[in-house]
Amino acid sequence: MAILHATADITPTKPELLATWLPTQPWFAGDATVLQHLGAYRFDDPDGEVGIETHLVRAGDGPVLQVPWTYRGAPLDGAESFLVGTMEHTVLGLRWIYDAIGDPVYQAVLAATILTGGTQAELVREFADGRTEIAEPSVRVKGSGGGSDVPPVDLEVVRLPGGPTPEGDEVLTGTWAGADEPIVLAVARLR
Repeated sequence: MAILHATADITPTKPELLATWLPTQPWFAGDATVLQHLGAYRFDDPDGEVGIETHLVRAGDGPVLQVPWTYRGAPLDGAESFLVGTMEHTVLGLRWIYDAIGDPVYQAVLAATILTGGTQAELVREFADGRTEIAEPSVRVKGSGGGSDVPPVDLEVVRLPGGPTPEGDEVLTGTWAGADEPIVLAVARLR
């Protein structure tokens, strides 16, 4: 279950971070000054320490871009090249944001989701007065596997979903508004 703090303020905002970080990536295409957020999905960290969220955006007339990020309460050793930036969260405090591709927690959770037929985390919006409500996901994802084991795999996150479908043993597919047929978002190849 992913908790969304309904009354929290974040500085800089996620759209601000996306607009400054995306153009620095070699796979970026489009106009970062005109970002359209198509949706997002989250996974649960089994240890409850790392926030895992993937954004689907379009930059101007460019293609759909998939941007997985992890949110941590402390720097991740050895992952400086994957650091997106930091943000101040009024509930959680200072957060370090990483391109999730370089985060071992994301890699483990993505592999498990794909290979066991898992889905996105349930979203629970939490209010300052203690009330909670289930939030409807804007992106629905599903792994194609059906096992309970998670053997070693090589993962490929599809940064530009909707293009040619990469080959793999098992996949993560997703749907969102405007994409009603499942689109491959990640591939797991058994080693």
